[in-house]
Amino acid sequence: MKIGIDMGGSHIGVGLVNDMGDILAKREVNLESNDKIDANNTIISYINKLIGRVLEAKDASIDDIELIGIASPGVIKKGIIVKADNLNLNKFNIVGELKKKYNVPIYLDNDAKCAAIAEKEYGNLKGYVDSVFLCIGTGIGGAVFWDGHLLESARTPGFELGHMTIDIGGRKCSCGNNGCFEAYSSIGNLRKIVAERMGLEKEITGKQLADILRNNSKNIIIGNVLDEYIRHFAVGLANIINIFEPEIIVLGGSIVYYEDIIVDKTREYLRKSNLIYNTDIFPKISMAKLKNDAGIVGATIIRKNLNKLT
Repeated sequence: MKIGIDMGGSHIGVGLVNDMGDILAKREVNLESNDKIDANNTIISYINKLIGRVLEAKDASIDDIELIGIASPGVIKKGIIVKADNLNLNKFNIVGELKKKYNVPIYLDNDAKCAAIAEKEYGNLKGYVDSVFLCIGTGIGGAVFWDGHLLESARTPGFELGHMTIDIGGRKCSCGNNGCFEAYSSIGNLRKIVAERMGLEKEITGKQLADILRNNSKNIIIGNVLDEYIRHFAVGLANIINIFEPEIIVLGGSIVYYEDIIVDKTREYLRKSNLIYNTDIFPKISMAKLKNDAGIVGATIIRKNLNKLT
């Protein structure tokens, strides 16, 4: 058995995974804004508690575990999270910290890459040669397969598709830039915009967002927010399609819970627009087969360029 850890901007999920990619037990915790003040210690504390709970759920011990894999947003190098803006992490040696407690191999990789690999192995990317995976949650991460191979730059994981500019001088992004795809099309930012436009005083959860969007379909404010979101989402997808011309784009992360509200309408908008250059190769746009668990499963799939602390 293996342990997969999926760290997101708003939650941490830990799962016990077998060799077939099945999750045998899973436990999660939501992250609040206060958790990110002392993010390093808070995240380690949560991970330790969740590991204990998944082991207990299957009456297992750490001695039964082959490896621990971590899927984290941001820039990853040699077992270190160099930067993860949505988690307020900088130069965080998470592998080293966990090695103090667990005497098993521990691997760290970018969360979007992990989820993409899981979908390639077990999900809706399987069988496609040229494809793109987008992890859309608190932020936006991406992975590109070209001729069947995962594309990566030599220096960093790269392919930060969420930080391409889709509106020069536009909305401020967590990375410090303005007008990023992530600033307009992440579910995290959609939550903020809905709360602001509806005059809500507190942050809303993903479930609350879904309820608001579904129960207020005729509300003018919500209608305008969704129209704006879909236009920007379509522009980001069109840029990706025009550059990579994939056979399929698979969407993962918390957006999997909004297919009827967002994705169906975006598909329709794209087909009616003039945003796609080669309209005869319009790609399939699908949701992740593994839903929001792709990161947990993908963290346990070892590949040559994963970062291991030996």
